[in-house]
Amino acid sequence: MKRCLSLFRGLAMARLLLLAAGMVSLAGTAGAQMAVRQFPPTVQRGMMVVTAPPAIAINGHAMRLSPGARIRGPNNMLLMSGALVGQRYAVNYLLEPQGLVREIWILSQAEVDALPKGWDVVTNIRFASDADKPKVDDGKTPFDQLPKFPSQ
Repeated sequence: MKRCLSLFRGLAMARLLLLAAGMVSLAGTAGAQMAVRQFPPTVQRGMMVVTAPPAIAINGHAMRLSPGARIRGPNNMLLMSGALVGQRYAVNYLLEPQGLVREIWILSQAEVDALPKGWDVVTNIRFASDADKPKVDDGKTPFDQLPKFPSQ
C-alpha cells in the first residue's frame, strides 16, 4: 500500500508541474498577443474625455457617440462609456459618414510611448479623412484667393 501512495504523490506532483508549465506558456502567448494591435488605415488619433454619454470631447471638440459605438480598452475588451466619465484618454477613433464616433480604441501606455513626440499637441500626420474636410473661410482670405464657382 505504501508503494501505491508514493506513486500517486509522484503523479500528483507531475500533474502540478505540467499545469504550471501550461499556465506559464499561456501567459506568454497572452502577453505576445497584446503587444501589437492593428488599427484600420483611416483611424484618427486624439485625446478623449467622456463628458456625459453619449457626448464626448476629442481634442477639445464636442462629438457624439453613435448608437452601438464600441469603446475598447488597452486590453482590447469592451468598456461602457459611463465608466469613463471625466477621465482623459489617448485614443484612436473612427467616424461614421454622419460625423458620429463609431469605434474607439483606448491606447495602452506602450502604444502611447511608441507615438511620435508632440502627437497630442500638433499633428504632422495627414490622414485621408483630412482631405474630405470642407475648406473654411476665416474672413481674412483675400478676394482673389477665394474659391471660384463655375458660371452658369
